[in-house]
Amino acid sequence: MPYAYCEQIGKEIRDISDEIPFEIPESWEWCRLSDLAIKEIKRGKSPVYADSGSVLVFAQKCNVKTGRINITLAKYLSDSVISKYPQEEYMQDRDIIVNSTGTGTLGRIGLYSDRDNPNNLPLVPDSHVTIVRVCKSISQYIYYILKWYQPYLEESGEGSTKQKELKADRIKELFIPIPPLAEQHRIVAKIEELLPYIERYGKAEEHITTLNTTFPEALKKSILQEAVQGKLVPQNPDDEPASVLLERIRAEKQALIKAGKIRKDKHESAIITRDKIPYEIPDSWVWCKLSDLAILENGDRSSKYPVEADYVEIGIPFFGAKDIDGDMMSFQNVRFISQQKYDELGNGKLVDGDIICLLRGSVGKTAKFEANEQFDTGFICAQMLIIRLLDKSLFGYISSYFKSPDYTNYVESKVTGTAVRQMPAKEMGNLLIPLPPLAEQHRIVAKIEEIMPMIERLTLR
Repeated sequence: MPYAYCEQIGKEIRDISDEIPFEIPESWEWCRLSDLAIKEIKRGKSPVYADSGSVLVFAQKCNVKTGRINITLAKYLSDSVISKYPQEEYMQDRDIIVNSTGTGTLGRIGLYSDRDNPNNLPLVPDSHVTIVRVCKSISQYIYYILKWYQPYLEESGEGSTKQKELKADRIKELFIPIPPLAEQHRIVAKIEELLPYIERYGKAEEHITTLNTTFPEALKKSILQEAVQGKLVPQNPDDEPASVLLERIRAEKQALIKAGKIRKDKHESAIITRDKIPYEIPDSWVWCKLSDLAILENGDRSSKYPVEADYVEIGIPFFGAKDIDGDMMSFQNVRFISQQKYDELGNGKLVDGDIICLLRGSVGKTAKFEANEQFDTGFICAQMLIIRLLDKSLFGYISSYFKSPDYTNYVESKVTGTAVRQMPAKEMGNLLIPLPPLAEQHRIVAKIEEIMPMIERLTLR
């Protein structure tokens, strides 16, 4: 039985039917790219550059991502090595370029034209591009065929991840479907007729992809911002005003100060001037500071901070920034300190329901701490701010506020440092919070919890 497709190498004839990419019309033929080349398919030489000269070096960056050729990115070849380049190595009009080095650019196909070189300086390729030269009458068609092969070539590099190389032999052996010359020209004409539409479609698709990627997150932020401005759920005139709630919380704080359980902040002021108010809120709401609603305590920053020798196999959980897992403090990889070390440390003792806030690195990131019944000896953290709400029923709303653009913008405005981002703890105490009536807080949180899963489903599509 005769072979459907065969190839002769020397005296050997072998069946290549399984290698043929697809069926073609009877008037077409399959051949290897190397059979069509009028010059050996190979890379250029490693150049010696100069600040000026009479010859340019075509580097792979000249074959830009947008599909254009940009000769302004070419450097000059040193006159000292020009004699090493035979005439056939100089680039010619309609040469096809294949970028052959480096992740991200490897496999990219370009078509050089004399029109790309307005100064008409001679060009030689560098060692990172492979030149494919075929008869000009078929060059445009071959260029489009190689563009079809581009995803395959991008995956055909060999070597380390950072410096993959596309060997010339991999390019030479590509199967090329060859139609009659007149049909080639019709194919090229039709491709070039459709390309503007394809490009417009590509840009539209890219725009839609960007929207699909960014819209869910933008929608989340918008909803959270609406929530903290009193625009997510309607107000109920029967709700107890937030001012009454705030006075109750302040009275509780004063009682704790009087009992000696917490210290009074000498610099604390309950006065909020109108020029400091970011935006208008409903009449039943009130502006207050975070320090009005919570006790703020810095985790231990003393010289007694645990060193490696202080950690034990089983003891008291000692939390750091690494133990934040999403919105929660995690026990999964927490380290332990001895009871003695725990007693030595001053601040940072945690209780159930505390909110942890980072003041260094990922400044402003918050997480809830929930006590684990497995440990009954205590919990502690260091170099993080503890926010202990005076009324635990505020937790849902305050947690939502910490996710709002309002909060993010405030934190960014107070961050100092570049090498290590940080924010003073007092700035968290001065954070202005728009406080709704407690009943409305609960409605806001319920609405957020209803909407957010819907947005998450948008993200997963």
